Amino acid sequence: MSDVREVLTWETFGEASRELATEVWESGYEPDIIVCVARGGLIPAGAIAYALEQKSMLVLNVEFYTGIGTTLLDPRLVDPVPDNHGMSGKKILIVDDVADSGRTLEFVRGICSQYTDQIKVAVLYEKPRSVIHCDYVWKETDEWISFPWSCLPPVNGVDSKDN
Repeated sequence: MSDVREVLTWETFGEASRELATEVWESGYEPDIIVCVARGGLIPAGAIAYALEQKSMLVLNVEFYTGIGTTLLDPRLVDPVPDNHGMSGKKILIVDDVADSGRTLEFVRGICSQYTDQIKVAVLYEKPRSVIHCDYVWKETDEWISFPWSCLPPVNGVDSKDN
């Protein structure tokens, strides 16, 4: 894997999340609930929820990537698993930081589709190899991305593999 990275700063993140929220708003899509893909989607989902004045959020804890370029066989939900029935019949906006392989978002969209067919997906970044094409994308890249919330090692002194 190349050492070349797309670097997102906090300042640029603020601009990117605002632009992404504006794109959703200008499309005419008004979600009833934002489904956040944790952990990477927590901060983008919060910023977009504020920009859209949406207070209804659901967090799905999904595990797939175990390091740079390494994954589990399939994405899976991690406890605590919420009661998803609140999604029934709602217009959903799924938010994550990146559609890399797209398999995590495909998994989450599959969960949401059990409750509604009104689903859109928004990400900061989408990679060309993604198996799904998101409805709202701030930027396309094929590089590994350094996000401001995960670029430093954990404070416990253990170096994370996904930085």
